Amino acid sequence: MSFLVPLSPAPPVPPPGWMFVEQRFSAFMQGLGITEQQAVDGTRKQTGVRAALNRWYYGHGEATQNSLLIGSWAKTLRVAPPRDIDVLFCMPVDIFHRYEARVGNRQSQLLQEVRSALSQTYPQTAIRGDGQVVVVPFATMPVEVIPAFRLDTGQYLIADANGGGSYRKTDPWAELSVLEASDRATFGSTRRLIRMAKQWQRHAHAPIKSFMLERLAVAFLETWQHATAGYEDWMVRDFFEFMLRYVGGSVQMPGTGEWVSIGDAWAPRARTALATAQRACQYEAVNADRRAGAEWRSLFGSAIGPMS
Repeated sequence: MSFLVPLSPAPPVPPPGWMFVEQRFSAFMQGLGITEQQAVDGTRKQTGVRAALNRWYYGHGEATQNSLLIGSWAKTLRVAPPRDIDVLFCMPVDIFHRYEARVGNRQSQLLQEVRSALSQTYPQTAIRGDGQVVVVPFATMPVEVIPAFRLDTGQYLIADANGGGSYRKTDPWAELSVLEASDRATFGSTRRLIRMAKQWQRHAHAPIKSFMLERLAVAFLETWQHATAGYEDWMVRDFFEFMLRYVGGSVQMPGTGEWVSIGDAWAPRARTALATAQRACQYEAVNADRRAGAEWRSLFGSAIGPMS
């Protein structure tokens, strides 16, 4: 006589790791987008400022001539709520020669002239000149105007009132071209990473310029082995590790080749961010949703969190 021996049930197969990453970061990126109302408000404000300057310097009120958007609005790198709008305004060349004949901080004097010109249209707004920009501090969304002179090369001279005054070159078209090429090569990872880095910058009050984050993100993704695969959790973690190699270093600007110091005041916050991202990635690997979400929220703020 034979007996059938009952088989022990097979041990349950654990679910694969990283179950929440794609959904979490997809919702995060969607939440970083500006609203339609914010887009309309920003467009109205920047076109009004550009038209006012054209009326003053060129005798017509066309908003799109003699000026261009730069920064996050031009590069589709806006993060809600948008902080400001950057406008480069091309001044008549005779203005340059008029100020070159003066003494003192000519760049500061130029900024004050542009400030006065804008005050004719916005008399109730406390417009100010600040370093390289003239700020029109609208309550919902300031507009920062950068007076510039166009060069034959297609680059621009911009006035810098700091340190006694000087001019420096900028090439917004080269900056945009490099960004676009990187974003295409990484199937959109470049813009996603920069927008996440800007959210960290805002949440952590990290003293680092947005254009520096942009340059570092492009450089990082040129060599990161998963640049085309997504893996947003690893991308954030490894980007902060990459950033920390540049403490006290410089970034090179496209087109002009200018090297700009990146400083080191932001480094303690980046080290904290790296440690937080490392913990979050460990939790993601074992589907510890709430623990991972809490770590990401510590890094990015309430724009991200647990999925359940």
